[in-house]
Amino acid sequence: MKMTSGKINELLTQPGCEHNHKKGEKGKKKACQQQAQPGAAQGGCAFDGASIALVPITDVAHLVHGPIACAGNSWGSRGSLSSGPMTYKMGFTTDLSENDIIFGGEKKLYKAVHEVKERYNPAAVFVYLTCVTALIGDDLDAVCRAASEKFEIPVIPVSSPGFVGSKNLGNRIGGEALLEYVVGTGEPEYTTPYDINLIGEYNIAGEMWGVTPLLEKLGIRVLAKITGDARYQEITYAHRAKLNVMICSKALINMAHKMQERYGIPYIEASIYGVEDMNNLLRAIAAQLGDDDLKARVETLIATETAQLTAALAPYRQRLQGKRVVLYTGGVKSWSIISAAQDLGIEVVATSTKKSTEEDKARIKDLLGKDGIMLQKGNAQELLKVIAKTKADMLIAGGRNQYTALKARIPFLDINQERHHPYAGYLGMIEMAKELDEALHSPIWQQVRQEAPWEKAEEKAEGRRQKAEGEIQNPRGNPPLPLPGG
Repeated sequence: MKMTSGKINELLTQPGCEHNHKKGEKGKKKACQQQAQPGAAQGGCAFDGASIALVPITDVAHLVHGPIACAGNSWGSRGSLSSGPMTYKMGFTTDLSENDIIFGGEKKLYKAVHEVKERYNPAAVFVYLTCVTALIGDDLDAVCRAASEKFEIPVIPVSSPGFVGSKNLGNRIGGEALLEYVVGTGEPEYTTPYDINLIGEYNIAGEMWGVTPLLEKLGIRVLAKITGDARYQEITYAHRAKLNVMICSKALINMAHKMQERYGIPYIEASIYGVEDMNNLLRAIAAQLGDDDLKARVETLIATETAQLTAALAPYRQRLQGKRVVLYTGGVKSWSIISAAQDLGIEVVATSTKKSTEEDKARIKDLLGKDGIMLQKGNAQELLKVIAKTKADMLIAGGRNQYTALKARIPFLDINQERHHPYAGYLGMIEMAKELDEALHSPIWQQVRQEAPWEKAEEKAEGRRQKAEGEIQNPRGNPPLPLPGG
């Protein structure tokens, strides 16, 4: 798959993306079509985005074609979990040297694919093109095609050099690679009227394991997971599903849109965070599949699960009621987590709109109300101002903002992909309530907000010094003399 300017423009202007729903060229979001400037890939580059989208396929070897530094793209810090193969956790790279860059790295790549196949025997090898190998002109497609034929294993080229754009574009490049080389190349043993695909869910901290059992209780089969805890084979027959469910993410909108065009599979978008959103997800799936008996089973399941959840959350809601938080995260989490927090009685006083679509922003306005603050940008200084202005009790954000919360001396909860606790589904609500409660009511915050012992000593010393100076200037204790002209 050659990453031409036409292909990049196609991925940036997806018809299914909310940014492009406005009429006329002037109404479309121009920022979508802007190319990243060198050195300005803040928030991740295209290579990082492609690896985030594809690395959760657990039985695949992910081979980075470039210098070894590119392989260190936080491979181990992503929280995607596997229920089986662990091949995806091993980082492979061609580790190009200066000589390889001068004379070309195609032979080294070919040998690397052979070595990976012989030593680890993965279901497939995904090869990622990086900035350096794109600049020196290595023909990734040709090498992958030759290696696939010779070694009898699928070798998938992912043309994702970091300089082509942002992390979001990289997500779509990863999805495009699956569409072009994987989806439609296999067939399932059987199909049912209740087969669905989950798209844009990466099983962070095992979140999907709290959702799929609910679907199984209803008789709904997840045919393919794209891509959390996925196996290569299941993605090959994803085109046989009856419905695509995008889990609150526009990152892989190109997959959902093109599968609708090619295979006639409709798609919906839903959130798995919060009681109400989880209920809406189950109802939306049943409505799309169009089965009255399934709809009835959904209502029975919702009634049972919400009754159990209400009892489990009662003590947490009592302790969390009225707490105020600032939420700073990207994309759909900027509104989906608001819903989950409000279910616990927590007031979200501010949230970010970074990477959010127009539809996301509309949802945020409805959820926050007229007094809620929508942050376009949120550096540490701005976040501290908002925390002080809103008198927030807590900051919920990504790991990089942890020290901002510590400076403000308020609790912090990590909500991004590095976290170790699942917050999705009904069980995830209990876990989120537990984590919020423990963070907010930790005795450490009362201690750190107290005046430090040395500060008290300094104040006492200053008081003694000022008193001594006053006695020296007025030793007899007489009233001060009036100033001249006073």
